[in-house]
Amino acid sequence: MSRRLKALILQHEEPTPPGYLGEWLDAQGAEVDVHRIDLHEWAHDPRDYDMIASLGSEFAAFDDSKPFIRREADLLREAVEADVPVLGLCFGGQLLARTMGGESFRSERSEIGWIDVQSREPDLIAAGPWFQWHFDTFTLPPEARLIADTEVGPQAYVIGRSLGLQFHPEVTPEIMDSWVKAYRHELDGDGVDPDALLEETIRLAPSVRKRSEQLFTNFVENIAKLRPGAMRGR
Repeated sequence: MSRRLKALILQHEEPTPPGYLGEWLDAQGAEVDVHRIDLHEWAHDPRDYDMIASLGSEFAAFDDSKPFIRREADLLREAVEADVPVLGLCFGGQLLARTMGGESFRSERSEIGWIDVQSREPDLIAAGPWFQWHFDTFTLPPEARLIADTEVGPQAYVIGRSLGLQFHPEVTPEIMDSWVKAYRHELDGDGVDPDALLEETIRLAPSVRKRSEQLFTNFVENIAKLRPGAMRGR
């Protein structure tokens, strides 16, 4: 008997919604729960879901002074141990790496803007350009397979049925507009023109949407080994 794919999305701040990921899941007819783990405790079994996605955050994945980070790390660990696929986006990819035995730390260089990555498996992860906005990086967990990187650090890796990314395939022009307003001080500090960044995001949006949709499909079908439109009861 088939059923709809059931996904849990972990959101950390108001300006960081699931964007293209949420739209793609809706198009698959998926049942989606969005949980603000920064505001609320988690008391459910990750096995209630077919996949879990962790979005970006303004906080560092190594900052244990934020209670939600330890809470989320425990959830991701439980999910992987229960063979529930995880998709980590930027902060989510860093936290997944740390949870599985890698390290997350402040990078010597930030990456902000639309940047190509060096992909070892372009059929799985396209070269981009992908949107980056991060000041931290990470090392790969043991047994992880590096898929893409830049001179700054890893950009995509697979571990088991999970995928960690350093970039943001979910970013829409609307999300970018909210980020420019909420985090403009970070752009100013890095010498990035917010108006030019938003204009580039709008210009690239059609191609980014297609590229992101293909990435999500590749994750679900080729890494998580799930059927995007419907799931078999397990």
